[in-house]
Amino acid sequence: MTDQETIARFIFLRSQGWSFNRIAVELNVSKPTLIKWSRQHQFEIANLRATETEALAETVFGARHERWRTLAAQLKKLEEEIATRDLEEIPASRLHAIAAQLRAEISREMGSVHFSEGTKTIPTEEFVYDREEWSV
Repeated sequence: MTDQETIARFIFLRSQGWSFNRIAVELNVSKPTLIKWSRQHQFEIANLRATETEALAETVFGARHERWRTLAAQLKKLEEEIATRDLEEIPASRLHAIAAQLRAEISREMGSVHFSEGTKTIPTEEFVYDREEWSV
């Protein structure tokens, strides 16, 4: 295996959550070298982890936009029911709590989008930040 192949394998294994000890045995590379590679390739590792996590979430929970639609439909039904209730009734307060929980779940689902790239690969005239926060 060439050095580049070994590094690529390291990046993959690290993104899969393997420990330095386990990778050192698998690749026959010292832990200090692996730690150095981890620093050098931290953005590739993070991006690969994010991609894998997103794919797993979609497999387990379904497509994100479908989850959003379901949550939004549930929230709409609750809000319509709340509008018909006298706010002094106990069931209305429970409906408010459920609606708040749904809003919080929707907010967690929306999250924020993170793209990472090493600053060395960004042309100087384009460099602003190491990490951009994107809101959906």
